[in-house]
Amino acid sequence: MKQRILKTGLLSGLLLALGATAQADVAAGKMRAAMACAVCHGPQGLSMQPNVPHLAGQPEIYLVEQLRNYRSGKRHHEVMSVIAKPLSDQDIQNLAQWYASLQLSVQEP
Repeated sequence: MKQRILKTGLLSGLLLALGATAQADVAAGKMRAAMACAVCHGPQGLSMQPNVPHLAGQPEIYLVEQLRNYRSGKRHHEVMSVIAKPLSDQDIQNLAQWYASLQLSVQEP
């Protein structure tokens, strides 16, 4: 019985720690986005420019892949290639988590 309680406690602590890490990553992504992305993609990931995509609500895996492609040169865009070049893997993960965490709602016309 004691082992079961100990295992449950350890598992709960681990889950809480992972949750805190995920929140910290989202917060770090939000800060990085404010410095590097908001000018074109908007402060909440909703662009006001017709030739710049919205990032809010995009799947994390998609954002990670695209940022890595810009960074490596596999995908090229005059601005994004420069912006993505200095991003670390952690920066990319944080940005992707931030934008993926933003919830959008769709309304039919």
